[in-house]
Amino acid sequence: MGMTSNRGGGRVPLSEINVTPMVDVILVLLVVFMVTAPLMTAGIEVDLPRADAPDMALETEKLLLVIDEDERVWLRTVGTDRTGDEPAVIPYERLLEVLSTNAVIRDTHELYVQADEDVSYGFVARVLALARQAGVESLGLVTDPRGEIPATPARPVEEP
Repeated sequence: MGMTSNRGGGRVPLSEINVTPMVDVILVLLVVFMVTAPLMTAGIEVDLPRADAPDMALETEKLLLVIDEDERVWLRTVGTDRTGDEPAVIPYERLLEVLSTNAVIRDTHELYVQADEDVSYGFVARVLALARQAGVESLGLVTDPRGEIPATPARPVEEP
């Protein structure tokens, strides 16, 4: 703390505060938060389609994974030459195995996911994590803004 001399020989405390060290500390904290903030976000990368986008033309076979309101997972191949393909129900316990051995995923590393709006976010996140483990590099979320996708009958996947 600084002192000034008085005419009487006594010293009086200097009442000015030096703010330079405080500003230095605040600037260092600002830089630290700016550097660490982008690192604090974690999650699954998903290419989200816009809900008002026009229908996509299917020129090649695409793999569609459907999650219904009862957390059942259906898997089917859609495309120009597979229009009548019936979906197969896959038990959650076998999902990683089925996705890992799927020929479409091995060739394209691409998967489209359509989940019911009443399915819990946690279940969908676990399914997407399994898809990533199975080698899926590009995920697409399928939306149905007009309610035109009909419910389809399902058949269970045959046990090996």
